[in-house]
Amino acid sequence: MMSEASVGAGQGSHPRHDLAPLLASAVRLSIVAALAAVEKAEFAYVRDLVEITDSALSKQVSRLEQAGWVTVEKGQVGRRPRTWLRLTEDGADAYRRHLAALAAIAGPLRR
Repeated sequence: MMSEASVGAGQGSHPRHDLAPLLASAVRLSIVAALAAVEKAEFAYVRDLVEITDSALSKQVSRLEQAGWVTVEKGQVGRRPRTWLRLTEDGADAYRRHLAALAAIAGPLRR
């Protein structure tokens, strides 16, 4: 039995408590992973990398933007409109914690 002192803010110590529910979606996890590797990325690049439609990416980016994890910047290149996506510091921190929790849950691989 765990003492109350060993349970932080009503949560147990199991690493699953550090998983980000927003990243439970494989698509959102893929988007965040793509953005974590670059300073910013063009919308079409992320769409093609994650292999989803414009509307699906737009919907998922909106959820990430509402959480404060992604920023959306609109502009133009020549006469063509462009949209760039950037992972925020809060988004990067959440992604790092999520990956660390997954690694802690999975533990080392044995052969």
